[in-house]
Amino acid sequence: MSADNSPSQATDAAPQAVSPRKVPLLDRIPVISHLRQSVGLQRGMLLFGIVLSVVFVVVAAFAQWIAPFGWAQRGVDGVSFGTQMPPNPVNIWGTTVGGFDVYSRVIWGAQTALFVILFAVLFSIFLGIFLGLVSGYFGGWLDRVLVVIADAIYALPSLLLAIVLAIAISRGQSTLWGGIISTALAITVVFVPQYFRVIRAEVVRIKAEPFVESARVIGVPTYRILTRHVLRNSTRSIPVIVTLNASEALLTLAGLGFLGFGIEATAAAEWGYDLGRSVADVSSGIWWTAIPPGIAIVVVVLGITLVGESINDLSDPRLRRRRRAGGAV
Repeated sequence: MSADNSPSQATDAAPQAVSPRKVPLLDRIPVISHLRQSVGLQRGMLLFGIVLSVVFVVVAAFAQWIAPFGWAQRGVDGVSFGTQMPPNPVNIWGTTVGGFDVYSRVIWGAQTALFVILFAVLFSIFLGIFLGLVSGYFGGWLDRVLVVIADAIYALPSLLLAIVLAIAISRGQSTLWGGIISTALAITVVFVPQYFRVIRAEVVRIKAEPFVESARVIGVPTYRILTRHVLRNSTRSIPVIVTLNASEALLTLAGLGFLGFGIEATAAAEWGYDLGRSVADVSSGIWWTAIPPGIAIVVVVLGITLVGESINDLSDPRLRRRRRAGGAV
C-alpha cells in the first residue's frame, strides 16, 4: 500500500482559488457600457441620441472652420450683407434683421451652447457633490440648513431664478466669456440642488454600511473615508443627471436669450437670442431667420435627452429584469 502524499498531489487536490473577474474597460465607461448592454429599440434610440450629440460637439469644436463668417460679421470685402436677405449664394440661409449671416450664427451658436453646458454642468457637479457629501456624512445643524436652502431653491421656477441671477451676475456686460460664465453660473444655482439631494441620500445610506464603520474603527482619516469609500459608491446615478441637465441647461440658455436676458448678439452667437429677434419676421413671411436656430435647439435637446433617458432606463434594475423576461418569452 503506497502512502505517497507528495506536495504536488496535495496541491492538485486542493480547490483552486478563483480570482475576481476584471470588468473590461469599455464596461466601466458611461454611455459606452450602456450601449453594449442595450438591445432592440432601446439601442436604436441610444445610438440616434449619441449621433446627434456627437454631431453637435463636432460642429461646436470646429465652428471657426465650418462657419464661413464670424458671428457678428455684417459684410465681406467691404460689401454689406443687407438685412433680412433671403437665402442666396453668399448667405446660404439668408441674413437676420441685424444683417448677420444666419448659417454662421447657427454654427457659432453651437459653440456657445457647448461652453455654457460644460461650465454649468461642471460647476453644478463639483458644488453639488461637495455639499451633498459634507451634509450627508456629518449631518447635524449643517445638514438641516443645507437641506432647507436646497429645497427652497428647488421650489422656485428655474427660468425665473436664472433670469434674476443672470441680471445680478452679468450687470449688463456683453463680453463673450463674461456672458458665458454669468449664464453658466445662473444655471448652476438651479442645478446644484439636484446633485445635492441625490448625493446626500446616497451618502446617508452608505455611511451606515459595515465597510465604512470598519474604516472608522481602524482609524482611517475622515477625508480618505469620504473620497475613497463614500464618494466612489454614491455617484452611480450622476451620468444620468448630467445628460438630463445638459438638455435643460440648453433650454434655460435659450429661454434667457429669447427673453433678452442672455448673451448679446455682438458678444457671441446664441440660438435663443436669434429666435427671439426673429419672432417679428415670421409674421412678415420671413421664415429663414427663425427655422434654423429653432431646429438647432430641437435637434440638440432631442439628442441629449435620448441619451439621458436611455441611460436612465438601462440603469434601472427593474427595467433590465423586465427586458430579460421579455426576451426569454
